[in-house]
Amino acid sequence: MSIRSQLLKGILDGCVLAIIEKEEIYGYELSQKLQAYGLKDISEGTIYPVLLRLQKSKWIIGTMRPSDSGPNRKYYSLTKEGKENLDLIRNEWFLLNAPITKILRGDEDASNR
Repeated sequence: MSIRSQLLKGILDGCVLAIIEKEEIYGYELSQKLQAYGLKDISEGTIYPVLLRLQKSKWIIGTMRPSDSGPNRKYYSLTKEGKENLDLIRNEWFLLNAPITKILRGDEDASNR
């Protein structure tokens, strides 16, 4: 597994929840949105196991709906528990993001000031 894959694995649930929070969405459309944000290596094959795991955790719910262009599609939406967990993920990400970025950039250690 590549370093990129390992890093993405840790935050992908949060990214998926954040997109679903904005609108109900089906799997293929979700993978397209992630790619549009710059996560080009996120395929449908990656997305569906994440959606299944989030659904089993009761963070999202799937509803089958007719499609204008083919078979029915399963649209996903956040549950209350999903919203609460997305908020937790966001908070933790923002707490970790700044110090890790400083460390990886090689910024001066704050304790040396």
